[in-house]
Parts: sequence; structure tokens; C-alpha cells
Amino acid sequence: MAEEDVLESITTRIDKLSPKEKSDDELYAKRLNECKNCEHLISGVCMKCGCYVEFRAAFKKNNCPNIMDRRW
Repeated sequence: MAEEDVLESITTRIDKLSPKEKSDDELYAKRLNECKNCEHLISGVCMKCGCYVEFRAAFKKNNCPNIMDRRW
């Protein structure tokens, strides 16, 4: 799958999340900023857990696998 197709698929899935599941815009941006500065990020994928960081950051309940001692 082409990179832009993957991003479009992720965006579509994020848009379908219910407000109850979805992190707010401020938290989402904060999480992505932390990911952008992480050594484990390669081409939008977390090498610690294998997820697409944009998708993981969109869920309220999810945590960063590299930061085990605290929640995002």
C-alpha cells in the first residue's frame, strides 16, 4: 500500500471514532509531538509496538509503549 493510501486509511478510521473513544485535539497534538521526537519512530510507525502513531495517539485509552511509568 502506498504511503499516502495508508495515511488516508488512518485518517478515515480516526474520523470514525466516537467522541467517547477519541482524544481531544490538544492531547492528540501533544502525543504526536512526543512521537516526532522519539528515536523509535520510523516512517510514522512506532518500532516499540509496531503501530501507526497517528492512530494510537487518537485513542484516549492508549499509552506510549516507550513511557511505561506514565500515561500520555
